[in-house]
Amino acid sequence: MLQIKKLSFSYAKDIILKDINFSVNSGENLAIIGESGSGKSTLLKLIFGEYDLEQGQIFWKNTEILGPKHNLVVGYDFMKYVSQEFDLMPYTSVENNIGKHLSRFYPEEKEQRTKELIKIVELEDFATTKVKNLSGGQKQRVAIARALAKEPEILLLDEPFSHIDNFKKQSLRRNVFNYLKTKNISCIVATHDKNDVLGFADEMLVLNNQKIIAKDNPQSLYKNPKLPLIASFFEEFNVINNKIYYARQLKIIEHSNLKATVKQSYFNGNSWLIEAEYNKAIIYIINSKPVNKEEEIYFKVLD
Repeated sequence: MLQIKKLSFSYAKDIILKDINFSVNSGENLAIIGESGSGKSTLLKLIFGEYDLEQGQIFWKNTEILGPKHNLVVGYDFMKYVSQEFDLMPYTSVENNIGKHLSRFYPEEKEQRTKELIKIVELEDFATTKVKNLSGGQKQRVAIARALAKEPEILLLDEPFSHIDNFKKQSLRRNVFNYLKTKNISCIVATHDKNDVLGFADEMLVLNNQKIIAKDNPQSLYKNPKLPLIASFFEEFNVINNKIYYARQLKIIEHSNLKATVKQSYFNGNSWLIEAEYNKAIIYIINSKPVNKEEEIYFKVLD
């Protein structure tokens, strides 16, 4: 189990994190979300031991995680961290980047393990390609595979799929997160993408103004967002009479006591997002077809 106790941290005089407390069980997937500058990446680096704590403690099981003042080499063997800077060996192949972290005394096992990891990150066609010739998304996949090579007990991922093409992301997420569950590897993911969370995270932690403002399973936070910041992570939303409603919770009808003026219609694939003005504020409604600009509409709020 990972335990974070009363953690606080500042850069110079700027307080980044204040009185942070949470835990992560073995094999659990925790997603950390928050606006840019909320401290997501900083928190991962603190957990990895890249910075010295000003206040508080971090433990993995019975081991206290300490920073560079206490360790000549940053990090611990049981923990791997995939940052947004991949730090790969550019002039060697994909398979060599991954295999470098496996024992050379068991060549057959090393080869089999390398192939397994290359398959997980869907880079079979690039196994012998030098890393310098890969795209940013492909390099990100190599970095993930390399981190998994020695099967860490806990994996820290900072925006792990941000450089990867959309058509590859979903299958890659399934491969990686299912593998972590199979191997009972704890995972903490700092992300701005809801698709890294929904369907994969056991719990979701929200950072804002230096503190944790929410921590619950994604389903609960999605169905009952207490704050606009939380709702905005998932979907377009509205605040009507001090209550939060997603755009899908408003429906255009023939007549009601709620009237708005359409400003724009946006094609969403299987629906349209209608932008309209209601009580001098902009609201959003999901509709099956577009609506003309300046047309007056009536709507109701669905339960």
